[in-house]
Amino acid sequence: MTNSTGGDARRVVVIGAGAAGSMAAIFAARSGAETVLIERTRDGGKKILISGGGRCNVLPMEVDESRFVTDSSPNSLRKIVRSWPLREQREFFESDLGIPLAEEPESLKLFPRSNRARDVRDGLLSAARESGSRILTDTLATGFEPNDGGWRVNIAGGESLECEAVVVATGGLSVPNTGSEGFGLIELRRLGHTINRTYAALTPVTASESAFTELSGISLEVTISANDSRNKRAARAKGGFLFTHRGYSGPSVLDVSHVVVRSREESDRSARLTVQWTAMDRKEWELALQPQGSRTVLGAVRAHLPDRLAAALVKFAKVDPVRSLAELQREERIRLVEALTAMELPWSGDEGYKKAEVTGGGVDLAEIDPVNMASRKHPGLFICGEVLDAFGPVGGYNFLWSWATGRAAGKGAARFVMRSP
Repeated sequence: MTNSTGGDARRVVVIGAGAAGSMAAIFAARSGAETVLIERTRDGGKKILISGGGRCNVLPMEVDESRFVTDSSPNSLRKIVRSWPLREQREFFESDLGIPLAEEPESLKLFPRSNRARDVRDGLLSAARESGSRILTDTLATGFEPNDGGWRVNIAGGESLECEAVVVATGGLSVPNTGSEGFGLIELRRLGHTINRTYAALTPVTASESAFTELSGISLEVTISANDSRNKRAARAKGGFLFTHRGYSGPSVLDVSHVVVRSREESDRSARLTVQWTAMDRKEWELALQPQGSRTVLGAVRAHLPDRLAAALVKFAKVDPVRSLAELQREERIRLVEALTAMELPWSGDEGYKKAEVTGGGVDLAEIDPVNMASRKHPGLFICGEVLDAFGPVGGYNFLWSWATGRAAGKGAARFVMRSP
């Protein structure tokens, strides 16, 4: 890469060697551009390494576009998601990178067969190098700006890098100890891009005064809904739920947490969390609570739920746990069925960016060409990954977004520089 002295090679600089940036570097280089990938940390891809408990949930087994969340144009989001179909992405990892994927049908997730996230991170960076990209680690970008028909990327403690196109893959604000501190968002706002309000997404929810703090460690499959009618936001998810010493976590909670986070940040705290603790609906619980010999109320509920949770729910419904089902009063049955199928969970806050898996909000998609991720405001500027205003649920959706936008940005940047005068 040349410095501020210039040169006439057609260059692309990719900022950030995470999921989107690594993919952008691969496809920019393969498309013929002289490509440099710069990374502020020693080795890059830290979010890849910690994802999926160190296993890396590479992709979902199937895609439901309606589960993505954005304040931007849903139509633009759909175009971007469809730009690199799931089947082709899976083929890229298995055939191109040589990383066989294993299906986990119960969670609809795809993991590397090795169960090693490092294989994914290393495979991407190796492919970038083999494609011709030069990777500069421990290289901190402090800014980027248009310069004499091209772009200048300023480097801390070093000479600036000049190029014809720059790809911003700097991530958002989630898990800041991995290197995501909002640098790209700040710079893109400075350059005139609209940044839709950012917030922590896929983060645990806290409950400072919950009747269920003694249930820490209990996990089960639930259906959970978050509804904020005042601000017209809602989300619903099925999946794992975990009681923690601070509140609630698990995939189902993370998937609806953005409704709670935004409700808190907007200072009205109008969001409501409701849980259906089992797959049984009201009618099925009504049948389960019909008199059955000398069976007690607690015995009937324990047949379908963990013991400690069953006891807590019966207590919450203000029902005597040792009363027989035959003695259960109509009002008590109504309260108990409500607690079992649509219980409102108290909440006080959330774990924020420190534990958030992704950032909600970001660069408005209306200002990005969905075909090649080019900025509509600055020629030669391409934007991809978490810095964009979109995120999906737990289960590989956010990697799918990063792979698709990174590939499109890399190819788009290369085409731009190859046809530049």
